[in-house]
Amino acid sequence: MLPQFGTAARKNLNKGLNRDVGGAAPEKASVDAAWLVLEAANDLGDQAAVDACRRVIDAELNGTAAGRSDLDLVLGYFR
Repeated sequence: MLPQFGTAARKNLNKGLNRDVGGAAPEKASVDAAWLVLEAANDLGDQAAVDACRRVIDAELNGTAAGRSDLDLVLGYFR
């Protein structure tokens, strides 16, 4: 299967995403997006995005809620 890019990739990453985090652990889609954004942000030298991605990934690993601003940055990074 070929990797998806652009609009198709964003639609799949946001599919089933619960926008109201409300203390729950981050959705799998947001964590998958965080890994993709982390790679791109590292390549571009975007330290703020790298830090946000790490916080989203850490929240998933710890079973805690990621910050809304971090999730917004991750999910909107390629727009």
